[in-house]
Amino acid sequence: MTTGRIIPDAKALADRYAVFGNPVAHSKSPRIHAAFARACGENLRYETRMAPIDGFAAAVRQFILECGGRAKGANVTVPFKEDAFRLADEHTPRARAAGSVNTLIFHANRVEGDNTDGAGLARDITENLAFSLAGKRILLIGAGGAARGIVAPLLALSPAALVIVNRSVDKARALAAAFADHMLAPQGMGFADLAATTPFDLVINATSASLTGAALPLPAGIFAPEKSLAYDLMYGKGETPFLIQARQDGAGQLADGLGMLVEQAAESFFVWRGRRPSADARLALMRQLRAA
Repeated sequence: MTTGRIIPDAKALADRYAVFGNPVAHSKSPRIHAAFARACGENLRYETRMAPIDGFAAAVRQFILECGGRAKGANVTVPFKEDAFRLADEHTPRARAAGSVNTLIFHANRVEGDNTDGAGLARDITENLAFSLAGKRILLIGAGGAARGIVAPLLALSPAALVIVNRSVDKARALAAAFADHMLAPQGMGFADLAATTPFDLVINATSASLTGAALPLPAGIFAPEKSLAYDLMYGKGETPFLIQARQDGAGQLADGLGMLVEQAAESFFVWRGRRPSADARLALMRQLRAA
């Protein structure tokens, strides 16, 4: 016998999230956030949304409209992070420092923009890899949006030096100048200038070189002889071209960007839900993604 009481559908009542990109079908974000939701006991739906190259803002507004008040946030990937910055009505300090947004928070009458990339990188390096940056010399390769998003979080960890190198010297110097008011001002230079520098404890590749297979013009001896770390923001099956080059050049430890991917997602999850998946849950997910 039925009582006539209607039991709400949990899926219908779930808060809605999405990742916007072009392309975006390959994104691991739905799998990551589904795992986080299970680990934290949160009821949410997360999907991929491919936006037209010239239609990002319209795609986000359509998502909000379709969700009927249940749209709570979104992640943003290539090539829309600067579009997301322009879309947001207000920005967190780290989004302003990065000049780009990878996390949107939907409030009743406004959109807030945040950037969790730098926090994800910093947590992966300092916690998962147990590599302290205090007093270390850091070389950041690249001066584009990916590099800009991680400069402030790196400076916040009290390194001894941060050098930004780029094929366009002007771009490297411009990015360094944007953070000149920090207690430790970064230095910008070209690859030819690296021969005159001392070795680095951490070398981060924030360029697309690993996607194209291009070798970076790094001089011999760029890695400190003991306990240096080479970190590629890109990730894939096996070592990236940059990590192969780094191993051959004497880097003591190698890491790709999969850990950063999971950690920046965990930071977004915390921004949205006020809960952070446990370290054990995050590490287990990293192992699963790497084995997939």
